[in-house]
Amino acid sequence: MKYEEMNEENNFSMVNQFILVGFSDLPKIQGLLFGLFSVIYLVILLGNSLIITITSLDPALQKPMYFFLGNFSSLEICYVSVTLPRMLKDLWTQDRSISRLNCATQMCFVLMLGATECFLLAVMSYDRYVAICNPLHYPLVMNHKICVQLAVGSWIGGIPVQIGQTCQIFFLDFCKSNKINHFFCDIPPILQLACGNTSVHEISVYLVALLFVIVPFMLILASYSKIIGTILRLPTATGRAKAFSTCSSHLVVVLLFFGSATITYLRPKSTHSPGIDKLLSLFYTIVTPMFNPLIYSLRNKDVIAALRKLFLKK
Repeated sequence: MKYEEMNEENNFSMVNQFILVGFSDLPKIQGLLFGLFSVIYLVILLGNSLIITITSLDPALQKPMYFFLGNFSSLEICYVSVTLPRMLKDLWTQDRSISRLNCATQMCFVLMLGATECFLLAVMSYDRYVAICNPLHYPLVMNHKICVQLAVGSWIGGIPVQIGQTCQIFFLDFCKSNKINHFFCDIPPILQLACGNTSVHEISVYLVALLFVIVPFMLILASYSKIIGTILRLPTATGRAKAFSTCSSHLVVVLLFFGSATITYLRPKSTHSPGIDKLLSLFYTIVTPMFNPLIYSLRNKDVIAALRKLFLKK
């Protein structure tokens, strides 16, 4: 191994380096994992870049719904690029050491972009609510200025809180081990390494999770309860099917992301398991970004038509 594991007799309060355990417990398939995650990363980059391209260039997609979809695809590329290249480097070199500063930086970006995803998914549900429940007011309510303000608010809304939370966690002393049993620097596995009683920090994590996960999720549920009620009152089956098709893609992404994130950050500390934590994290950091373009493309005729036009031009 190219990295050194800390001796438990050392002074851990000044630890300047961690070890990301990642998938080192599967030594025989390191090459397979590197190939698999490389392909996944390429798929995420290409798929989401296609969505960004068509929502920017196709005149038929110059609508608020696709403006937010383009933002969401940009976010997915940023989100996965914070964790996946580092994981690929660890799998390739087997050097899993990461400095305290780099670990804090990675965690901060994961948290900020995660908050952005929560806000953006809530904004997208509000867009669908206005479009379906108040169609006559839609052009006025969701004008370009409002859309830009909602998008910017989603991108920057979580920055101050998440920077503060990251600083709070990395000001802790670490005295159990310097091995992070995860494939990126995330809050639960790092808190497990901290000295003494971390209950105050755990409460802080729960409060922030309630703010950035539960509140947007409740807003999404409220929007969809109104949307479903409106759809069921539509007079024709064709109208109901068309209205539901514009929402179903977004709803699938919401369930994938919020389901895994909620279980990760809001379940009791005693139930945390490294294997389950890694699996859940794969869902909201890799699986959702990978399936995002596919989910939105298969359920949206406008996106399919725009993709056909793009490839025909090529």
